[in-house]
Amino acid sequence: MSVPIPRVDAAALADPAHPGHAEARRDVARAAQDVGFMTVFNTALPAAEVEAVIAAYRAFFHLPAAEKARIDMARTGSNRGWGAPGSEQVDPRANPDYKQVFDMGLELPPDDPQSALPVYAPNLWPDAPEGFRDVVEGYYAKARAVALDLLRGLASAIGEDAGYFDDKFSKPMALLRANLYPERPAWAGDKDFGIAAHTDYGCLTLLATDGSPGLEVRRRGGGWQPLSAPPGEFIINFGEMLEFWTRGRVVATPHRVRGTDAERISVPLFFNPNWDTNVAPFGSGETILAGDHLTKRFNETYLHLKKG
Repeated sequence: MSVPIPRVDAAALADPAHPGHAEARRDVARAAQDVGFMTVFNTALPAAEVEAVIAAYRAFFHLPAAEKARIDMARTGSNRGWGAPGSEQVDPRANPDYKQVFDMGLELPPDDPQSALPVYAPNLWPDAPEGFRDVVEGYYAKARAVALDLLRGLASAIGEDAGYFDDKFSKPMALLRANLYPERPAWAGDKDFGIAAHTDYGCLTLLATDGSPGLEVRRRGGGWQPLSAPPGEFIINFGEMLEFWTRGRVVATPHRVRGTDAERISVPLFFNPNWDTNVAPFGSGETILAGDHLTKRFNETYLHLKKG
């Protein structure tokens, strides 16, 4: 049986004086503790800006492969630039994912002692389409602000101070990705996916899509539940780092994309804290650095980092 996935008014969640604030908090608490997913609307990112960034990514992905190969991340020691089909394997029991990706993230000033870490690696930009970098960087800045607002609402909903996360995201390991899921190939078998079943590695994922179906969420009792949202609304899910950081008060739920008979573009922002944030369970006295956790998971997923 499908479990209703909460749909949350982001403006109501952010404003304690809003008449819908209490309901929004309850819905976020249910999403965090019972479902692992929610959708949000009424954020600071309007549909037109989401559609613009998706159009920019679509134009990039439809460039000839030789053009995209100039910024192939497989030539680097990080996850910046274009990832070809088959460059990731999120589930070792499945074949490498047949999607294409484009990754970018936060760059630090050269004099910052952490600037040499792979999670803050320099971004790689294509020469075309025209204006691509400006559109992507503008979206990235706004998406990070939206994600931090949602984390504040989440913290409050699970009984923490709303500002708990603020100082832990001053230099976030925030990875903006675009995924191109092509039409499911005729050759695809039971072990072939746009992206195989997985939980996200970090904290909070802010996912924009072109509105096409394809994402499936694992039900608690088994089976898969479709989930989609139009441009201007966002799918939110929580990652494994946040699950152990909060001692299970927030759950990470497996999800996948098998692929359909149509192309689909999705744009997740994987919003993760500063490298040196201690994400060990609250009150445990242990130390788990966020950067160590993410680096380990990236090295298990990107095929060029596995080989390295």
